[in-house]
Amino acid sequence: MCGIAGSINLTLRTIQVTQDLHHRGPDEQTMFSEKNVQFHHCRLSILDATGGRQPMHMEHLTIIFNGEIYNHQDVRAKHRLECHTNSDTETILHAYAKLGPECLNDFDGMFAMVIYDRKKNELFLARDRAGKKPIYYFFNGEIFVFASELNVLRNQLDLQISEASISQYIQAGYFYHSTPYKNVHELPAGTYAKVSLDKPSVKINRWWEIHSFYSQQSEGNFDAALRKTDRLLHDAVKRRVESSDLEVGAFLSGGIDSGLVCAIAKEYNSSLKTFTVSFDGEYNEAPLAKLVADRYKTDHYEIAISFDNVLNDIEKILFNYGEPFFDSSAIPSYYVSREAKKYLTVILNGDGGDEFFGGYRRYIPFARYDFFRSGYLVKKGSSILYNSLPTAHDKQNKYNYLYRLADFARKSGIHTYFSSTLDIFEGFEKYLIGTDGALECMNNDFERVSKSKLSGLQKILSLDFDHILTSNLLVKMDIATMANSLEGRSPLLSKELMEYVPTLPDNYKINGVKTKYLLRTLAQKYLPAELIHQPKRGFEIPLKKWIDGELKELIASYILPSSAYCRNFVQPAFIDGLWNKKIRTGDEKRAKMLWLLFSIEVWYRKNYLLK
Repeated sequence: MCGIAGSINLTLRTIQVTQDLHHRGPDEQTMFSEKNVQFHHCRLSILDATGGRQPMHMEHLTIIFNGEIYNHQDVRAKHRLECHTNSDTETILHAYAKLGPECLNDFDGMFAMVIYDRKKNELFLARDRAGKKPIYYFFNGEIFVFASELNVLRNQLDLQISEASISQYIQAGYFYHSTPYKNVHELPAGTYAKVSLDKPSVKINRWWEIHSFYSQQSEGNFDAALRKTDRLLHDAVKRRVESSDLEVGAFLSGGIDSGLVCAIAKEYNSSLKTFTVSFDGEYNEAPLAKLVADRYKTDHYEIAISFDNVLNDIEKILFNYGEPFFDSSAIPSYYVSREAKKYLTVILNGDGGDEFFGGYRRYIPFARYDFFRSGYLVKKGSSILYNSLPTAHDKQNKYNYLYRLADFARKSGIHTYFSSTLDIFEGFEKYLIGTDGALECMNNDFERVSKSKLSGLQKILSLDFDHILTSNLLVKMDIATMANSLEGRSPLLSKELMEYVPTLPDNYKINGVKTKYLLRTLAQKYLPAELIHQPKRGFEIPLKKWIDGELKELIASYILPSSAYCRNFVQPAFIDGLWNKKIRTGDEKRAKMLWLLFSIEVWYRKNYLLK
């Protein structure tokens, strides 16, 4: 695992790059320069410390690489690659030299790579299927600069704010194929780019996408699917445990995804260390996590998070992202990563389980009806029902579920998706400023899926992969772990599972009112009964309590001044009314809107007022 950066036609400030990426690669920092190309690499040594040094050279190719290829030895055998080290970086070089971009199809892993090809006089950039490893780039027609994190680009270039992207973020809750800066882009997951060195130009090609797999149908019955999923999950965990020269541990959140990963990981690491977080109050999942730890006799660590920690660290945690970041579970993710790093450098997690196997409650209605193609009667009836219901305030209860269902069922287009997922400013769009054209890219991709022949469940699962998982959850975990020099690995996002699970029938995922049916059935083999039928859990925080309590003064100091930057995008009177509880909305939704505004203000103040 590493941090990478580089440029065409611009000399980067080496000391600044090293400082900005040191947390991603504290073990070794190197630089390479040739003609108008510059590479920087900061290494977190996990596999073949000696043979895996970067930049790595082979004939006319030079590579810098962030990530891990877990099956790289299989790739060597398949293509008869003659390598001289145990490094997966060398495997990539040989595979690319022999196969070109087609080599990506063989890799099971997470990666962001850049290869300098002297023969073609170009850079080749590529990103893994799910986008676990990030790569951002600046391009203005003359200068091309890339990096693992936005803060690297911000400290090398005079970046201007993209107000359209900020507007998109406010409506969606994440940056979709965009960044808060003009001329700065995220290389989309499952794509590669070729960048000419003579007269820089960027050509992006998609090499993998999830949607085609939802159009396929697997063979065999439920029992066969259960056995195959079990086998593929074992293969994925085994690869991610054994593809490391360092000890591998696991996060344990109290849900079945991380529970299954831990149970199987114990088969390959008899001294497995597991980590969870605990809070006082309704969100404390530590007792459930401990049931799994006790059953498998793991070396278990429980991290208690107090308000004192949060008040001191919240601005730093948010600033790590280099952009406004909405997901408040970034806070416990940061703390559990920091604690885990005290004991090891590689950690497993359960990311991807919900988005592939159907773990969210919102999937249940979509399994019965395609709300993306609702007719007039459904929308009209839902609108009447919604307007007659009292406002829902509690996140987990059944009434809130009905309230949310009536809300998104009355919507159209991409707003059906927004309302059924993060649901931040939905219903209050008229108070937003400058939204014209902000959702164009999102809308185009959304329409392609919503108008397809997939079922309603397949559509929302496919959309969640591209939006919630890739643009939000994986960003959260990458920054939370790497800020602490910790490598996070996700077995449920293995190549084989990502290409198999979408082909399964809908009722293997949502069966009646049971979410994640196949995975829950598999969990009966491995986990305590108390866990199997628990609702969806993660590293969450009691956000609405914090906003009206411990963090109240801090948030007010950011978003209430008349000069607050967020007031350029949301009408000031609405912000004031929201803060003073004069806007009719649920407590959870109010907290989300205020938190999103706070995230914008922290990013803006750190980058443009205090810089």
